Amino acid sequence: MSKTDQSHGTALGEMVSLVDIIREPTLARIYTTIRRMGPKSVGEIVAELDVPERTAYEYVHTLEDAGFLEPTSETRPVSYTATEIDLTLQVEGETRAITPVFVAAIARRDTDDDIDVYLDKHGLDGLATALDYTREYVDGNVNHRIMARELDLSPLEASIILQALREVVEAEQEE
Repeated sequence: MSKTDQSHGTALGEMVSLVDIIREPTLARIYTTIRRMGPKSVGEIVAELDVPERTAYEYVHTLEDAGFLEPTSETRPVSYTATEIDLTLQVEGETRAITPVFVAAIARRDTDDDIDVYLDKHGLDGLATALDYTREYVDGNVNHRIMARELDLSPLEASIILQALREVVEAEQEE
């Protein structure tokens, strides 16, 4: 997405960037890092995430064009803050909210093989459902056996994804 793209901040722009985030977890990592840690400059993103500078600039502009990031000042170096994502998807008659915790889970795809494998096997809807169960798991309302039974997973697979997503959900609850 170019800097001159007219979809800045629109639902279409957000949807295009959501597809980009799904394809490229580094975009999700940048958004999640800025959302959790507060305003960051591109230089700070490069240092924090060990991302090449050119890539960081490109990805920050992609997220800015979609309305996911906003500059906090006009002076150099420009710092960016994260905006709240407010998207929903209709999947097989069910509405799924695209939340910052969903983006945070995708951000871990390239660093957590368990999330990557689960997402490849069960898709985005499966990941969203697993996040719902993880919230209930963290709250003490379900265990891996209940999740396994209700989603037709092996208990081992349910336990693995619950543990992989637990940190994502707990980090979100701390905010």
